[in-house]
Amino acid sequence: MEEKRSIVNEDAEKHRKLRDELNNQTKEWKAKRDELNGQVRDLVDQAGKCREERDSYNQKVRETKELRDEWNQKVTALKEQLAPYRTEKTEEKDQVPLKQLKKQLQDLEYMQQTMPLGKDKENGIVKQISVLAKLIEEREKTYEQNDEMKGLVAQLREAKAQAETYHHQVSEYAEQAQAAHDRMIGYYEQADKLRKEADAAQAKFIECKQAADEEHKKHIEQIKSVHEMDKDAAAFKNKKNSVKKKKVDESGKKEAKEIFERFKAGEKLSTEDLMALQKSGYL
Repeated sequence: MEEKRSIVNEDAEKHRKLRDELNNQTKEWKAKRDELNGQVRDLVDQAGKCREERDSYNQKVRETKELRDEWNQKVTALKEQLAPYRTEKTEEKDQVPLKQLKKQLQDLEYMQQTMPLGKDKENGIVKQISVLAKLIEEREKTYEQNDEMKGLVAQLREAKAQAETYHHQVSEYAEQAQAAHDRMIGYYEQADKLRKEADAAQAKFIECKQAADEEHKKHIEQIKSVHEMDKDAAAFKNKKNSVKKKKVDESGKKEAKEIFERFKAGEKLSTEDLMALQKSGYL
């Protein structure tokens, strides 16, 4: 019985140690999971701020586009007002129309930028471009001498400048919106990666906790078995003592009866005999 109790007790201790080890692992996985989830929350918060920043810039893009389009409409309207001043009727009959000069300049610049040219030919084109640019500048100055036309030209330049300014702002806001969007995506991707790690840590947490609970259950079962053994051993011992006591009592009563018979017969009793009679209830 004692050997069996020792074996069961050792087994219970083994399950207790394993349970404690698993509980420690459970705490570690829980701490790791919570840390990862905290990082995920921080990244999601950062992504949310980037989304707000992106949406703010996109709103600015829309608003600035409207302003740019308004100025472009003014540019178109002013060009239409200036068109009559730039028709061939206002030019000398032997002059090449300004519109045609600008077309020639544009063609030469395109040729210079896109076509492979020899050194001499390129120098010739550069010279033609210079001559045409100077001619166009002089022709436009002549037009500006007309007060009404001069005012329209000034307005046109202002409208073009405003349209260009807003166009640059649109580009800048669009770039900033895209940068904020890219940062947002980056934060979300990092959050997704860490969320998977957190989910894996949660799975390990559950696995260790279930294993720890199982070891605890086995430990309790073995402890109960030890207690049952102790209870059975105590009951057996009590029963054994009871039988022994009964035998002692019966023997004592028999001895006391004999002493009492001797007492009734007038025999002188010793102190031990008197104590035996008193213990057995004869006195």
